[in-house]
Amino acid sequence: MSCSRRQFVQQAAGGLLTGGVLARAGLATTDEPTTAFPIVDTHQHLWDLEVVRPPWLKGSELLNRRFAMPEYREATRGLNVVKAVYMEVAVDPRDHVTEAEHVIGLCRSKQHPTVAAVIGGRPASDEFGDYLARFKGNPYVKGVRQVLHGATPAGHCVSDEYVRGIRLLGDAGLSFDLCLRAADLKDGAKLTELCPDTRFIVDHCGNADPKAFAARPDGGKPSHDPAAWKRDMDALAKRDNVICKISGIVASAPKDWTAADLAPIVNHCLDAFGPDRVVFGGDWPVCLKGATYRQWVLALREIVASRPAAEQRKLWHDNAVRFYGLEA
Repeated sequence: MSCSRRQFVQQAAGGLLTGGVLARAGLATTDEPTTAFPIVDTHQHLWDLEVVRPPWLKGSELLNRRFAMPEYREATRGLNVVKAVYMEVAVDPRDHVTEAEHVIGLCRSKQHPTVAAVIGGRPASDEFGDYLARFKGNPYVKGVRQVLHGATPAGHCVSDEYVRGIRLLGDAGLSFDLCLRAADLKDGAKLTELCPDTRFIVDHCGNADPKAFAARPDGGKPSHDPAAWKRDMDALAKRDNVICKISGIVASAPKDWTAADLAPIVNHCLDAFGPDRVVFGGDWPVCLKGATYRQWVLALREIVASRPAAEQRKLWHDNAVRFYGLEA
């Protein structure tokens, strides 16, 4: 980390930056000027429970309700979100086609910020090739994701069957989102090596836990070793077919977090992957576990404020347009 960036983080930790007050959870409520960098949100979740009902919502009082386009527009109001890439929401595999066709319809309407989609899928299944064939040539489908944490065992994504499916994605010109436990990032790195012709996105900063970096006694017990996470993210960053999504980490931030609690994770990812291989993701509404959409955006703006304007624009907008082949 350069001296200027180190000084910035130290100032943020001391609450000396004006934005630090706004970025503190619960206090960022004012509208931002539309002169801020335009945002392409590469991690937009939506669910209309009359269309699909993700099974994991049953245990969440916070999230077990409709989060559709009207709610998204309200959550992002005034933040200059100009485009969004829908991210699959871990529906029952029997609902994958229904989910995909629903979001493709949203993209076609031209009445929404959603212009592209990463759909759900099971790369290790025997039917995966036929599933991809349904969407061959569809201009709105950009990639596939399967969430690999939770009940998925370690090592699943490097099985022969899984590698075969991920290579099919590369053949089809589609990407794969790596959403892994931090402790399983080594599996992700191995998968990217076995599938050099497939493009990968590391979701949520490799699911880094802010509590592993928060320098305060009430941060809580972290879910992983910070040094191991850094090594594994560095290994992924060495692969030129991998980019990193700056997203998700606020959902597991400690209570009363500030931008300084998130800065070590964000800055390591930005420095490891470089300015051309990072994109922004809102992770709404899952981000509501720790912050509103606005609070997350304001915190990230604060963290990257000392970086060159051209690099900031790449993070918020330009890299996503290029990577997903969106209209500028």
